[in-house]
Amino acid sequence: MNILLWLSYKGTRYAGFQVQPNGVTICAVVQDAMQDLFGARPNVKGCSRTDAGVHARRFALNFHWQTSIPMDRLPAALNVRLPADIRVLEAQQVPEDFHARYAAHAKTYHYRILCAKVDDPFEFDTSYRVPGPLDLTAMQAAAAGFVGRHDFTALCASGSSAAAHGDTVRTVMDCTVAQDGAMFTLSVTADGYLYNMVRILAGTVLQAGQGKLDPAQVPAILASRDRRRAGQTLPAKGLFLWEVSYPGLAVGADNQ
Repeated sequence: MNILLWLSYKGTRYAGFQVQPNGVTICAVVQDAMQDLFGARPNVKGCSRTDAGVHARRFALNFHWQTSIPMDRLPAALNVRLPADIRVLEAQQVPEDFHARYAAHAKTYHYRILCAKVDDPFEFDTSYRVPGPLDLTAMQAAAAGFVGRHDFTALCASGSSAAAHGDTVRTVMDCTVAQDGAMFTLSVTADGYLYNMVRILAGTVLQAGQGKLDPAQVPAILASRDRRRAGQTLPAKGLFLWEVSYPGLAVGADNQ
């Protein structure tokens, strides 16, 4: 059967999702738990290759395996074999041809920026701190400028395989900034992303909030296709994969 798992994890201790020979990864740790539970190591397909230090609120992966364990009991059976910073939230059987990456209609990322003079020990590894002040209205205006179907080469880090093949057009359905006290959260929903696109977008929006960039410049930055025109690549620790959308697939209430 084809099984879909929804994961939540804190990426601080890990070298990203994808298995690597020189670092502990989310995928490897999950497969270790599967090995212990099933007696074998299923091949898993993740919805995204999150980078080192990036977190996920709801990450989807699927694998093919025949098991007598009921789907509603599978999360608990895996969680007792996983470290506390990786949790299986839900498990469900999905169609045989379902693929966690290719079936995704859209993904939503959040980037968290803490506006404070001093680091918060409870937010240190899940947000990026700036001393402030920040102009929320300017940040919202800059974020809105990224909505639509554009060539996002200006927001792509070097080394992107997609950029090397000229595949740099993406559709951003929604891009907003919300403030909750000292925390500013950028939310981006798109049909796909280039390498470091959200972290560069966040750096550009941050510049607008700091008064270093006029939000009206965003269209020109995109049109330039020049990485040097956009903001800095913000650290991975503030980035969360927040939600993945699969049209027509019944999933948990938290992901509707």
